[in-house]
Amino acid sequence: MSVLHATELVTGSAADIAPVEAIMATAFDPRFGEAWTRAQVLGMLSMPGVWLTLARMNDAAVGFALCRGILDEAELLLLAVTPPARRRGVGGALLRGVIAEARGRGMTRLHLEVRAGNAAIALYAAAGFAKSGERRNYYRGTDGRSHDAHSYALAL
Repeated sequence: MSVLHATELVTGSAADIAPVEAIMATAFDPRFGEAWTRAQVLGMLSMPGVWLTLARMNDAAVGFALCRGILDEAELLLLAVTPPARRRGVGGALLRGVIAEARGRGMTRLHLEVRAGNAAIALYAAAGFAKSGERRNYYRGTDGRSHDAHSYALAL
């Protein structure tokens, strides 16, 4: 069985905050300051146009994508996959699901920001995203060091 068939994408909600937090705890290296707090995620989920997609394998949440749509544009706010589920197609399945959902909602462009040097950039490039900007010293890590963010966009 291929990984794509083993990965199930489901619509999430604020009730899924525990698995989202658990995924963030293992998926984001705290040195880079990329993970969100519980309050930030819940606050975003309470806003109109926001959607959460969970990736499950064997009934366990192994990844998620948090997105929002405003007018005809969407933004991928967070995408995270647990380390044991990486390189098994989960991130690609989530990204394809986000793109399909954004198109289904009538969006014409999908934006995202990612830390410079993040391995996920290859995933975004393979999906057709093009670099559209840069924010110097955007992420502040726990060690006080700053890291640049790169903006990417995909025409839908």
